[in-house]
Formats: sequence, structure tokens, C-alpha cells
Amino acid sequence: MGLLALGTPLPWNEAKKYADHVRTHGITQFLHIWERLKDRTGDELLWGDEIEYMVVTFDNEEKNAKLSLRQTEILAKLSNIVDGICADCPDDISPPTFHPEYGRYMLESTPGSPYTGSIGDLLSVESNMRYRRTLARKHLNPNEVPLTFTSFPRLGAPGQFTEPYYDPADAISSHSLFLPQEITNPHARFPTLTANIRTRRGSKVAINLPIFIDENTPRPFIDPTIPWDRNRYPEDPEAKNGAALPDHIYLDAMGFGMGCCCLQLTFQACNVSDARRLYDGLIPIGPILLALTGASPIWRGYLADVDCRWNVIAGSVDDRTAGERGEKPLSPEDRFRIPKSRYDSVDLYISDNWMNRPEYNDTYVPYDEAIYDRLLKNGIDALLAKHIAHLFIRDPLVIFSETIDQDDSTSSDHFENLQSTNWQTLRFKPPPPGSPIGWRVEFRSMEVQITDFENAAFAVFVVLLSRAIMSFNLNTYLPISKVDENMSRAQQRDASRQGRFYFRKNVYPPGSSAASSGSSSPCECGSRKRDKKLRNCFEAAPPPEDAFLAVNGHAVEEEFVEMTMDEIINGKGPEFPGLLGLINAYLDTLDIEPQEMEKIQQYLGLVRRRADGSLITAATWIRNFVQSHPDYKQDSVVSKEINFDLLVAIDEIERGVRKAPDLLPEYYTGGNKDGGSIGL
Repeated sequence: MGLLALGTPLPWNEAKKYADHVRTHGITQFLHIWERLKDRTGDELLWGDEIEYMVVTFDNEEKNAKLSLRQTEILAKLSNIVDGICADCPDDISPPTFHPEYGRYMLESTPGSPYTGSIGDLLSVESNMRYRRTLARKHLNPNEVPLTFTSFPRLGAPGQFTEPYYDPADAISSHSLFLPQEITNPHARFPTLTANIRTRRGSKVAINLPIFIDENTPRPFIDPTIPWDRNRYPEDPEAKNGAALPDHIYLDAMGFGMGCCCLQLTFQACNVSDARRLYDGLIPIGPILLALTGASPIWRGYLADVDCRWNVIAGSVDDRTAGERGEKPLSPEDRFRIPKSRYDSVDLYISDNWMNRPEYNDTYVPYDEAIYDRLLKNGIDALLAKHIAHLFIRDPLVIFSETIDQDDSTSSDHFENLQSTNWQTLRFKPPPPGSPIGWRVEFRSMEVQITDFENAAFAVFVVLLSRAIMSFNLNTYLPISKVDENMSRAQQRDASRQGRFYFRKNVYPPGSSAASSGSSSPCECGSRKRDKKLRNCFEAAPPPEDAFLAVNGHAVEEEFVEMTMDEIINGKGPEFPGLLGLINAYLDTLDIEPQEMEKIQQYLGLVRRRADGSLITAATWIRNFVQSHPDYKQDSVVSKEINFDLLVAIDEIERGVRKAPDLLPEYYTGGNKDGGSIGL
């Protein structure tokens, strides 16, 4: 999660004095990178995943599942273990790495080295994920378990939800009514980030999720667990003064959002142009996979009427002032009205490809005009310049006194200070200075799944879809306003089965269509030798002779319709084969052994069945478990005992000792039978 520098972080009143300094030098650093690497090309496909776990401790006597706050101790132990694993390993085997995250109960893991485009690497993802989980599990306490679970159901609920217990009254960074200070990673960056967001904003963050109304849920629902009359911090009256809404679950701290777990993927592109095309191509996919991976229907001990984490995280780091949010006139210190939190969906398409119509960027996007002009004068095109100038309307939230002055030709810390704290559904990532790493794209919308099989399945799906988009020059563009609407719809209860989403009717470039292609794709696969690995460098489709007419000869509104999840993933009629149809057409261009294809189709089969509704999402499974629990009183409350049984069941499903045929396919075996491997 961003930079973990060592040093002395400045409180907001000091840090804000250096905001312009960081912005100015951040742009200088970006321009140095651009000048050196704008023409870099030929990079192979390298990609990786990031999986986040929460460490849960089970108290069988008290029937209480609690968050273990031993992150520092656990990471130190895992670091020593990992260092010893591969003392004599071959060069092509790398042990995994574990990293800290915002929550003191969280672990992040990544493969030790990136995957390549080989089919073997594609099919090693699940085993690598299993190995990481097995390794972590093996070195935890006997009653601790690493769960890939998006949001802890009773985080901030009354009673003890951490081990050990801490009092929320001492939350000196967040001033939360519900979360103790000790929930936060003790590294100086994290409490400073929390405090500076609150101070800059001028209030605590305020997140309100609609409560799920069940038979016995009080109407109106006024939360009896909020300490309405606490008077310890200046912000304590905010809840009763309107921050906590009736019929909603009120959350008031960064920890509720940044304490969530997710699955993220990063791809190295061939060059900057391909990175920009891939970034744009995946923007409309973000909401679709958010809905399909929905896994977080419980917040602060209540069933919510949403299935996903996204708005919680967006609200949890929303540092905008009341003026920037449009709730009051702009103050002298406010530079812009800003429609979104700095954690939200993408605001701009950035590819200079001819298929990118100006009308697709159809929302109000504030940007720093001085930075924009400076970028243009230094050879950056208007689309990319506006993207960077938009990111840089934000203030840097954490500045370390020791790193204020940097060598802009060799450092990118000031650039990354702002780049890495614009948390959007995708991130366009320039190469780090002095590194062999190329231009990259990070896909960030998905919720983490209960099992490594599911996480691997969605990773394989996105990797293959990214190759199909680039190989077939697919056009997935939608107006950004429709992508935003899809993000809102994706979070609604049971959105993957009941929702409808805007999607493009025809994704093929002009002159090509499913009807004119023997493989339901715009490729002529029989005309060239099949590839033995996933390629990374692709020729962009040349504009047709009548390019202006082909692209602009019709209204944008004619290009898209509302579709069900089943239609988007599995197809709608002869003209739209669905995303899986496109992936299968791409697979037809590869030289894959039958047993390899069988495994790939198992992964894609999970996505297909989640989309057609024959398998349910994790959110729906969790909701069904709670509502069928004998202790549930149809009042939206998820008690300590229900939470305990739920998380025990989640662990049992992952290990394969509990069957969940409505959630997972029959061929799922579980972690007990396969602990994973990195090839040792």
C-alpha cells in the first residue's frame, strides 16, 4: 500500500506547506522517467498477483473469532523462514514474499518473482497461492488461521473483536467511536495517514451503508451500538449531528476500508502505448468483476444491503474538505471542487488510439492547468497530460521530513507519493528509475475470494482477457459516466444475478465482426502458427480508410446497451460472444496441451457459472449462512456466535473439509489435499 519509507512523518499542518513542492518535483521526476523510457519497447509479459489475508484467532471456549494483531511478529518470522527456503534453490525458483498492510491483522503476499507468459506459469498460479497460504498457516499459532476474506464481519462491533483487546477510546489517529488505535499497522506512515486524512478533511470520515431490512429489523433502524454521547474527541458529536444516518450502518474510520482484503493483478506491457491501450480496455471490466467477486455483505456486526467493499474504502480515505465535496462554498485553501474520493473508479481514458472517442471522457474531471501546460510543453500528449494533472490535484498526505529534498533524476518518491495515493480501479504505472521493470497496468477492483482456486480462476480470467483485448484490438469503450453507474450497480445486493450493466454491443474494430470470423473473433487463426506462450507485443489496429466516419458516424449512445452478467460473460446473440467467448477465441490461437486446456477450462468454468447464476458469489453464500443460522433472529444482527461459526465454515471450505456445492464446482478439493508448490 504505497511507500513504506523510514523517517519522521509530518503532521498535516506541517505537511501541507510542502504540497506544492512535492507536486512540482513529482512532475519533474515523471518527466525524467518519460524522457528516458518513452521509447522503450519489446518488454515480455511479466505479471503478478497480490493476495491479502486477515489473520483470525479462534477462541473455541468463548465461541469468538477475533483479529490477531501479531502482524509484526508474524512477518518477522515469515521473513526468516522465506530467507531459509531457497538458500540453494535453482535460479528459476523464487520463494514468495510477505508484506505489511494497513490493518495490524493483515498480511499481503506476492509470488517471489513475476509470472511470465508461459502456459506453465499461468497454470502455476493456484499452486503458488496455496503454497503461500500453507506457509503462513504453518508458522502461525495453533488457533490462528490466514483467511482470504474481504471484510471482518464484526470489526468495530461491541465486545472483543481483536486479540488482544484494546479500547476504542484511545484511537488517537482516527478518533473512531469503534476502532482502537492498535488496529493500525504501527509503521509511522499508517497512523499519520489516518490522522492527516481526518485533519485535512476537517472531520472524521463518514460512511453509511444501507442496512439489510429483515423481518425483525427495527424501522427506522437507529443503531443502539453507537456511543452517541461519548465526549472524548472534538469529532465525537458528529454521529448524532447527522453523520450517522437512520437505516444505515455507520462507519467512521480509515480502518474500515483499508482493513479490507482484495485481489490485485499487475501486468507489464510491451511499451507505453500498449500499457495505455490495456489500461483503457480494462476500465469497463472493473465494475463487472467487482460484482462477480462480491464478498462483503456484513459490516460492524450487521447485514448490509450491499455486497462489496468499494464505497467503504472510497469513504474511508476521503480527505476532501466540505468545499471540495460541494457541500459548502470553496474556501480560500480549496483549489477545486472534486467529485470523487481519491479512492474510486477511473476518471479518464488515456490511450491515444483512434478508437478512443473524446465523448467517452464525459464526466467533469478537475485538473491542475499549470501542471497540464507544463506536461504539454515537455512533449506529453493531451490525454496523458490531463490524466497526470488530474491525479496531481490531490495533496500529498504523508511527507517524511528526511525525503523532502530529492535527486529528481534518480528518484520517483515525490511522484509516487501522489500516484500511489490515487487508489483507482486501475493504475497506470511508469517504470521505477534505475529498474528493469517496464510500463505496467494494475487491475484493482476485485474482492478477494475464499479459496485459492477462486482467486487463481479470476486471475487467469483477467490475464487471458487482457491478451484477447490486445491481440484482437478489441474496443470495450463506454462513456466514463456509464462505468461509474456500473460501479454503483455492482455493489448492490446480488448484483451479479439480478443486476444489469451497461456494456458495449460490438467490441470488434471496424471491418471485423463475429459473423465474419470463423472463430467468433476478429483473428484469422489458421493463417499463422499457434503461439506457445502469451505474447505481449501487439500491433494496434490501423484506422480504416473512413476512420472518422467509422468512429464518429453515429452517436455514442448507440454503442452500448444494458446486459445481464450472464450476457456480458457468456454472450448475447451472434454479434456479442461474451468475454468468455473472446477468451476462448484467443485460446484457439495458442498451442496448448489437452491437459493444460482442461485445467484452464476449470478456471473459466467457475467464472461462467458465477455469471449464469448456477454458482453463487461469496457474498450471497455468506448472507445465506447468516440467515439460516439457528441463532439468527431476522434482525440484521450478526452475533459473536454467528460470526464464529461463519469463519470456521470459511476455513473449512478453503481446506476442503466442508462442501459448498452452491459456491464451488464439484472438482474443488481444498488446501488440505494440496498445500501448493513453488517448484521445489
